[in-house]
Amino acid sequence: MQIDVINFDGKAVGKVDLADQIFGVEPRADILHRVVTWQRAKSRAGTHAVKTVSDVAGSGKKAFKQKKTGNARQGERYNVHMRGGGVVHGPVVRDHAIDLPKKIRALGLKMALSSKAKDGNLIVIDSEKLAAVKTSALAKQLKKLNLDSALFVGADALDANFQKSAANIPNIDALPTIGLNVLDILNHSKLVLTADAVKAVEARLG
Repeated sequence: MQIDVINFDGKAVGKVDLADQIFGVEPRADILHRVVTWQRAKSRAGTHAVKTVSDVAGSGKKAFKQKKTGNARQGERYNVHMRGGGVVHGPVVRDHAIDLPKKIRALGLKMALSSKAKDGNLIVIDSEKLAAVKTSALAKQLKKLNLDSALFVGADALDANFQKSAANIPNIDALPTIGLNVLDILNHSKLVLTADAVKAVEARLG
């Protein structure tokens, strides 16, 4: 599969060959769903917790004497039905991550890339490097390219000027190749790869 390489002005400056085994895979909704579910579950903190009876600090002394108070008998002042007591069956610290084979993860990433290429939402630019940090100038260039929701992917490290310029533009995100993932690809209308990123992606998934 061949695709034009453009610059920030939208002019074609060359062509690049995309590997069919990476950018030409037929997308499957079930595989993409499994990868997104795995990714979202893995990102959950799971740090919410409550105190049980044994965790509440305080004396274990009987709340009041057994008889002749007119109240129901109570053994622990920190029991679950007492004010300030512990919580029963509350959330505990846990890991929400689920297992997913590496082959399925890699296949899901290939399918996400292929879906963008198939729908014509994959763009390859020659370079993301900017001469200076200027958010307004970059926003105008992106508007000319009709990029109102786009994920930019660079090779090893993205240009610092580009990252700072794009940081405050809504729905524009940037990642190095190592951070490329299915959820971010699907959350943006367009996927923009640099020429170096195409080689890095093919080396990663090839």
